[in-house]
Amino acid sequence: MSTSPAFSAVPATRLAPPPASFAARFVRNRGAVAGAIVLLLVALLAAGAGWLFPTNPLRIVGAPEIWPFESWRYPLGTDSMGRDIAALIAHGARATLLIGLVAAAAATLIGVSIGAAAAWFGGWVDEALMRVTELFQIIPNVVFVLTVVSILGPHIEAITLAVGLVSWPPIARLTRAEFLSFKEREFVQACRAVGMNPLRIVAGEILPNALPPVIVMSSLVVAGAILYESVVSFLGLGDPNVASWGRLVGEGRSLIRSSWYICAVPGVAIMLAVLSLNLVGDGLNDALNPKLHKQ
Repeated sequence: MSTSPAFSAVPATRLAPPPASFAARFVRNRGAVAGAIVLLLVALLAAGAGWLFPTNPLRIVGAPEIWPFESWRYPLGTDSMGRDIAALIAHGARATLLIGLVAAAAATLIGVSIGAAAAWFGGWVDEALMRVTELFQIIPNVVFVLTVVSILGPHIEAITLAVGLVSWPPIARLTRAEFLSFKEREFVQACRAVGMNPLRIVAGEILPNALPPVIVMSSLVVAGAILYESVVSFLGLGDPNVASWGRLVGEGRSLIRSSWYICAVPGVAIMLAVLSLNLVGDGLNDALNPKLHKQ
């Protein structure tokens, strides 16, 4: 018996693959995964600093300028004052991550609030808020941070405040652009037509759609905050009672010819932390960007 051509001509139905999850899209970026692993290690080091090095990291524990791996008690050596560099790195990770995360959270809160208000209200409110944003942008960031720390004193709270104040303008501009793109969309007009509260429209409808690029920007703000803190500590304006990577680099710069490892070890730590945050930011952009989902 011959097969009927009617059955052989029917094409097979192909089902579209389900959309990949956030984790699956993030894992596709190998650089982002490597950055996330490094950040996890830094966070674990900061969390376990008190257990690994229970004593004050700023106290003198041995002879000065012991090179790394010369003594098992000091695997990363000692600085010019005889302090354990490994303890300074571990406890310095706490201050570095704390300043970076708190400053980024403050900058995100300020930037999102100002950008959303400028885009939603428009008119003179938009003009006034954008002129304030431009005022903060024309001031050199490092000069502004150093000025605030000089006025308020070398405290970790003052450094965090100064870094947060210089980091919010890019977030505000990005939030304003995202809000303007969603403000006139059909779903927002429908919410207005049914009489929904404006605050509910902004917080419940527009903000969740505008947040993905803001989250990516916030991860980069953390990296910038770490660099600002390192600059302040390098120049001797950091908190003298807190271990800091930048402070260790600054104290070792005078011995860079004879004991260059004192600068190199915390410098590598700063480089890895900032590079990892940038890689994670790229991964978040790949995972949250809807245009890349379609590709």
